Amino acid sequence: MIDLYTCDTPNGKKVSIALEECGFVYNIHKVDIRKGEQHQPGYRKINPNQKIPAIVDQKGPGEKSIRVFETGAILQYLAGKSGRFFGNEEVTKLECLQWLTFIITGLAPNFVQLYHFNHQAPGLAEKTAVEYGQKRYAQEMQRLVGVLDFRLREFEFLGKTYTIADMAAYPWIERHEDFGLNLDDFVGVKNWFNRLSKRSAIVRGMGVPS
Repeated sequence: MIDLYTCDTPNGKKVSIALEECGFVYNIHKVDIRKGEQHQPGYRKINPNQKIPAIVDQKGPGEKSIRVFETGAILQYLAGKSGRFFGNEEVTKLECLQWLTFIITGLAPNFVQLYHFNHQAPGLAEKTAVEYGQKRYAQEMQRLVGVLDFRLREFEFLGKTYTIADMAAYPWIERHEDFGLNLDDFVGVKNWFNRLSKRSAIVRGMGVPS
């Protein structure tokens, strides 16, 4: 049994998708980050960084309970535990790791910054600073999605086979309309997105928490 601590954000949905794809039984604990529940002492023992998501695997290594935080680490842990979705040989494993790193360190943080300047910074900073941030991160979003598109015009999935790298990218691309991203400009990404949207595990994972 795995306990998932999550909220209704793309970062949280990466892990619920992985749990569904791996077929693990899990309990959902909603952490309301808008109310600051991630800062409660009990949750900080699970995730010292006070972010979501995090998991507690009651049957971790040696049948002992273990906590895992940070989405990249969680996805790799779940893939390792299931023996799936991390590539089927050394080359695809390396491809998966490279694209997962690209998403975790590049794509996702940029989307977070763009959201901040579009929805949180107005009224808190000078108009010129807000407009600069909006322009900067919107342009970088286009560039980063273009990198995905370059890959996905050649291969069906980021790691050549379907892996946790695809699971990490999907929730951000799913919100393309909210970020003003036109998928018609990225044919490879659009076709990839349409394929993944039909996977039942992704549909279930995107619905967590209800």
